[in-house]
Amino acid sequence: MSKNTREFDQERESLLIFIWQKRMIIITVTIVAAIAATIVSFLLTPIFKSSAIVFPAATSTVSFSEQRNAKANSMDFGEEDQAEQLVQILQSSKIRTIIVNRYDLMNHYEIDSDDVNKNYKLGKAWENHINFTRTRYGSIQIDVFDEDRFLAAEIANKIVQIIDTVKNEMVQERTIPAFRINQRKINQLEIEKNEILKKMDSLSQLGVVSIEGRANLFSAYNESKNTTDRTFFKKQIDVNLQYGATFDGLEMIRDEKITKLTKFEDAYEQAESDANTLFNHKFIVEPAVVADKKAKPKRLIIILLATIGAFVFIIFALLINARVSELKKIA
Repeated sequence: MSKNTREFDQERESLLIFIWQKRMIIITVTIVAAIAATIVSFLLTPIFKSSAIVFPAATSTVSFSEQRNAKANSMDFGEEDQAEQLVQILQSSKIRTIIVNRYDLMNHYEIDSDDVNKNYKLGKAWENHINFTRTRYGSIQIDVFDEDRFLAAEIANKIVQIIDTVKNEMVQERTIPAFRINQRKINQLEIEKNEILKKMDSLSQLGVVSIEGRANLFSAYNESKNTTDRTFFKKQIDVNLQYGATFDGLEMIRDEKITKLTKFEDAYEQAESDANTLFNHKFIVEPAVVADKKAKPKRLIIILLATIGAFVFIIFALLINARVSELKKIA
């Protein structure tokens, strides 16, 4: 047997002997700690937990593009990016403000409204009572802890309910201005097109016709049998020679406006849908239910930790006390 092994055995035997000699003190302190922990654990207010689970949706829009399958997209579950976005929304002050005001959580958490640190205390109380966690399956679990089991379930389900409200408000902060810009643009194109059509109508009333019609005028003039017809067609030809180029230019601009309007319709319909449609941004996997058992405190764990902690503490305290006594004797 090596020297180190013998020294270790000797120290272990000395420790065991010391513990045996002080067994009454150790046992007494450990029992007192266990009894105190038991009493305290039964005095603690029971906390109940209600949980809801939701999946983020893959898309928050209806597509008017022929190249996208909007139906499939709206039915897909979201992936990591959508889950992270949903967690950020759940942790936002908008969600917290709605829940705090609706259920008067300032009073419920016993926070004085005149306290200068009320917002800090409210934030800490919120973090201690309401948690949002991503599961390994990509869903979001909403946990609400409260002394009132019914309130815990109600808050959890209300949070699930207002996810769509809050996200739609955030989306519309961008989509409504975009829609208004698109609306102004399409209205402007319509006005410009109508102005061109009015000018073309005025020229048409004078007898101005398209290029194909002018060719027919010359043929009709040449084929006229009497002076009256020749005079009429000559007058029409003169009008078209004077205003024909203007009419052709207006006709070309009209066609360009119509083409722009046709191309712009999809963008306008997309913007209108995004701005005015309230989407569902989540799939509810499991709504919260009223808990029938408390979530904490775990009395057995409290008693075991307190008992073990007291046992270890008293041993160390006695060892330190014995060592201090030895040092005093030497000194």
